[in-house]
Amino acid sequence: MRGTGFLLVLCWVLLTTSFAANVTYDHRALLIDGKRRVLISGSIHYPRSTPEMWPDLFQKSKDGGLDVIETYVFWNLHEPVRNQYDFEGRKDLVKFVKTVADAGLYVHLRIGPYACAEWNYGGFPLWLHFIPGIQFRTDNEPFKAEMERFTAKIVDMMKQEKLYASQGGPIILSQIENEYGNVDSEYGPAAKSYIVWAASMATSLDTGVPWVMCQQVDAPDPIINACNGFYCDQFKPNSDKKPKMWTEGYSGWFLSFGDPVPHRPVEDLAFAVARFFQLGGTFQNYYMYHGGTNFGRSTGGPFVSTSYDYDAPIDEYGVLRQPKWGHLKDVHKAVKLCEEALVATDPTVTSLGPNLEATVYKTGSVCAAFLANVGIQSDATVNFNGNSYHLPAWSVSILPDCKNVVLNTAKINSVAMIPSFIHQSLSGNIDSSKALDSDWSWINEPIGISKDNAFVKLGLLEQINTTADRSDYLWYSLSTNIEGDEPFLEDGSQTILHVESLGHALHAFINGKLAGSGKGSSDNAEVAVEIPIALTTGKNTIDLLSLTVGLQNYGAFFDIMGAGITGPVKLKGTKNGTTIDLSSQQWTYQVGLKGEESGLSSGSSSQWVSQPTLPKNQPLTWYKTKLNAPAGSDPVALDFTGLGKGEAWVNGQSIGRYWPVYVASNGGCTDSCDYRGSYNASKCRKNCGKPSQTLYHVPRSWLQKSGNTLVLFEEIGGDPTQISFATRQIGSLCSHVSESHPSPMETWNADSRSVKKLEPTLSLECPFPGQVISSIKFASFGTPHGICGGFSHGQCSSRRALSIVQKACIGSKSCSIGVSVNRFGDPCQGVTKSLAVEASCT
Repeated sequence: MRGTGFLLVLCWVLLTTSFAANVTYDHRALLIDGKRRVLISGSIHYPRSTPEMWPDLFQKSKDGGLDVIETYVFWNLHEPVRNQYDFEGRKDLVKFVKTVADAGLYVHLRIGPYACAEWNYGGFPLWLHFIPGIQFRTDNEPFKAEMERFTAKIVDMMKQEKLYASQGGPIILSQIENEYGNVDSEYGPAAKSYIVWAASMATSLDTGVPWVMCQQVDAPDPIINACNGFYCDQFKPNSDKKPKMWTEGYSGWFLSFGDPVPHRPVEDLAFAVARFFQLGGTFQNYYMYHGGTNFGRSTGGPFVSTSYDYDAPIDEYGVLRQPKWGHLKDVHKAVKLCEEALVATDPTVTSLGPNLEATVYKTGSVCAAFLANVGIQSDATVNFNGNSYHLPAWSVSILPDCKNVVLNTAKINSVAMIPSFIHQSLSGNIDSSKALDSDWSWINEPIGISKDNAFVKLGLLEQINTTADRSDYLWYSLSTNIEGDEPFLEDGSQTILHVESLGHALHAFINGKLAGSGKGSSDNAEVAVEIPIALTTGKNTIDLLSLTVGLQNYGAFFDIMGAGITGPVKLKGTKNGTTIDLSSQQWTYQVGLKGEESGLSSGSSSQWVSQPTLPKNQPLTWYKTKLNAPAGSDPVALDFTGLGKGEAWVNGQSIGRYWPVYVASNGGCTDSCDYRGSYNASKCRKNCGKPSQTLYHVPRSWLQKSGNTLVLFEEIGGDPTQISFATRQIGSLCSHVSESHPSPMETWNADSRSVKKLEPTLSLECPFPGQVISSIKFASFGTPHGICGGFSHGQCSSRRALSIVQKACIGSKSCSIGVSVNRFGDPCQGVTKSLAVEASCT
């Protein structure tokens, strides 16, 4: 084996040093060494996963039919302090690119350096904001100088490692800027000159591969302008010399704290992808293919959740999301079967009736066709080339030989899987004779001013300019003296504390006690609270803790959108209407928490208190415990049900902000989702009336077998003993295939360009090594209905279905069963029948 490994390494070295690729483009496609290519890509962002996860993610991407991995480069991650760089661990961009290459895939490197990406401050470092005279993303010399310096830094790093295709590496594309065309009108005439400059600057770096600008209709030559959106079939590049490219096809949408969970049905996503290739596209990228996790304080928004799952084909934990991954894999295979025809010629589009069209690519003896029904209500039967074809509403059929349907986007052959989380109490990690509370220790975070670097200013300060985002937290503290005869305290009048903030949340403490809190939302970050308070005669201390939940990452001038308590702050009497405005008084400020300065997140401080009674449901409390990792290799999460809001660290690594008490609204969700019709981020949402996120990913590579340190900072109060581990597993796998489904993709014979006339087939396969199908929970041939986990028999059902499926599947890792009356009998003649199966693996 050692010799084989050496030969593989030697081959890779020879390939990367001797065979540089020439990447160019014309009006139909990217050309690699003169050959036009249909390329399918997927976004995976290196800091949203771990280096230990990368090889598996890339292998699953390749197995799913991808050719390219696309990632942004995150400037604030790599240069947190000006001229001080960090490319270690999850930030190791070179290792990421090389690992993609090791999987045999290409790379699209989106340098930007503006990323958006629901990433804190759009990927810009905060120090950039404080450069005198700077204006972001416009024809501004200080900004352009910094942008060019960082872009050149990244390009030089890639060149030094010979990672561009022109050097024999995997990078075939780079992107400069990002979605600027969505906001450029706000920047006036300077926007045009900025874009011309950015294009010239990028091309002058001489990468040897094409540059892209997405959402930029006026991208100057030779920059390729590309499309982002849920659908890009109608997109046209700004020159007939450029190919039709889709840099962001949204697999779902991001989740924000306080919102329901987005879901995009795979039938609609497959329809969008097939339509893009049907109408001339040749490069398509999923945003995201694996979304991953917003570790630390990396989320933007504000209010974007720690989970960046994105309903992607590979879920947050690195597990295949089925049937999305499998159905898209079949779409990719079908499109690739058409590649020779697709890249050779422009399409010919013919109407077959209202909302019905045929698109044909024909060159010599090679022919490929797409039949589309873009109606959202009615299925249709169409005649094409002398044959009859059934087209479900909102679907595309792909015919690699202009005759046989190899796939219809609305008909899924792929297995479906129901994910499950198996919970395990953290108490399983300690001696059962101990009280649960005794394994925890704590430290109280001081309320108000506690650090030596506090300072005094007249009036209320904007938060981001004050903290430079060194912390989520900024204390505003004021002492006021109450003589006892103030008008707003007369006649037993209740006092109201009125506070207005630009966002994102705040907690008000009166004389050391939490009086109330307020929070914004993803729709409106601003906070306004009116909190009943009790003041006493003499000195009263008002401590306001303002906090950010990720900085703005999108929109014109997003970089100057403020946060924090900018006022007014008032005391109001409820009976006589008297008001005292405190806004312009002398306030004392403290950036960050005492515990942050003391490094409590590492868990190593000597200040931790251990006593028999653990303080619970108290604000501003740090907690620490030791725990053992769950056995096995399943992905791990922590379930923070029982806590309020804060941040968590495992062995000193931040797993992100948690906020399980932020519950989604009750409206806007549906039990079932009709994939037909245009998708948007508010369609098909789930989890209304429930916490937006309770489970928080802990990478296995961050855990030792035993003795792991978990540290929490709890802002508003909770019970840490309720926390539990949850391991990501598969509950059931299902499939539902009808007599009208195309045969499995594997039956297509590409050499003879024909289809073996085989029956539709239902296939099941256990997802993890060593597993076999252990039971059949449901099997019905006839007219079954429902979804995985909720199948039920229809009006007709074969009595033999369960025994046939059990015999074919139980004890095997995988099984395939033909869906036909020849196998199951005909329980109801004249009706199109289907086979639905739900199984378990152990």
